Amino acid sequence: MPTVYINAIATFLPNAPVSNERMETVLGVINGAPSRARAIVLRNNRITSRYYAIGDDGQPTHTNAELTIEAINRLMERSEVAKSAIDVLSCGTSTPDQLLPSHASMVHGLWKNKPMELNSASGICTSGMNALKYAYMTIATGGASRAVCTGSERVSSWLRADKFNNESERLAALEQNPIIAFEKDFLRWMLSDGAAAMLLSDQPNDHRTSLAIRWVDGISYAHELEPCMYAGAIKANGKLLPWSDASPEAWLEQSMFAIKQDIKLLESYVIPKGVQSIQEVLRKHRLAAGDIDHFLPHISSYFFKDRLVEAFSQAGIAIPEERWFINLHKIGNVGSASSYIQLEELFNTKTLKKGEKILLSVPESGRFSYVYALLEVT
Repeated sequence: MPTVYINAIATFLPNAPVSNERMETVLGVINGAPSRARAIVLRNNRITSRYYAIGDDGQPTHTNAELTIEAINRLMERSEVAKSAIDVLSCGTSTPDQLLPSHASMVHGLWKNKPMELNSASGICTSGMNALKYAYMTIATGGASRAVCTGSERVSSWLRADKFNNESERLAALEQNPIIAFEKDFLRWMLSDGAAAMLLSDQPNDHRTSLAIRWVDGISYAHELEPCMYAGAIKANGKLLPWSDASPEAWLEQSMFAIKQDIKLLESYVIPKGVQSIQEVLRKHRLAAGDIDHFLPHISSYFFKDRLVEAFSQAGIAIPEERWFINLHKIGNVGSASSYIQLEELFNTKTLKKGEKILLSVPESGRFSYVYALLEVT
């Protein structure tokens, strides 16, 4: 099969960066009570700024599809080809603007490009990597010459205080603590908005650096573990009750469409399964950890970075910390777009040498799946 190359990468981060001090001002205070979790979560994740598609008036400034188009437009400005030369559009996101039509269809509608093949990758953080893999495989198998793949999130609209007020008011009416559950409040201080796009081709750039995609591999442990991160459902006894089987009253009273995370399950398995999965892909592809020149792990918190370093050391996975490249602290956790945004900064601002190997590592706590990609500088 032909080699597939990443020839350009671009990002779009909406509006001005939001500091820790301004987060609750932008997202809102639930029923007038400041969050008890905010300070604890921010101290652990060590994120200092992030981006929201919310204006100073508190109203949304972009849809998810619009964020994605902004990234694609910047991508095409950086590339050496016209948009009419693109054969495939593959888009991944956790937070589409609607249930139907697909996210890629909405992006294509805004792009006003030619008829082309579309792919929408759903899921959580790995959806961006799955969008990359679809684009990569389409070119590698001869189905296309060029493709654009994207990762994007507009999660701020899910995190605004007005989405939780009904639940809080119901709890107060029942004379219970009106503070929303930590599994929901936790994620209000973790997630960010943004989009990124990559141009893939069967030919490298003529006069500047490209990244050859050597492989993209995913591993899921859903057959072993129950759901950990979810939305549009209620979790009971390890199983999910879908929104479509619940009453409209429950949608509001239990903030059913809020993004939730089982923190105990996350802490128990995300690192051990991360170690197990990277061992499997390194062994499968006969890649020594010492051969990795740049390691780009997507993490939601620096709390997990410290634990991952320790777990790697104990497992004999020797990737020196000076080879790790993470920009979480200044960008925030942009879910499916995070790995793209990491790679964009490395690709466009750092000096890369021909032959260097870059390993992307993206975990997803939805039901514990992991996607890895090996790139080589050409």
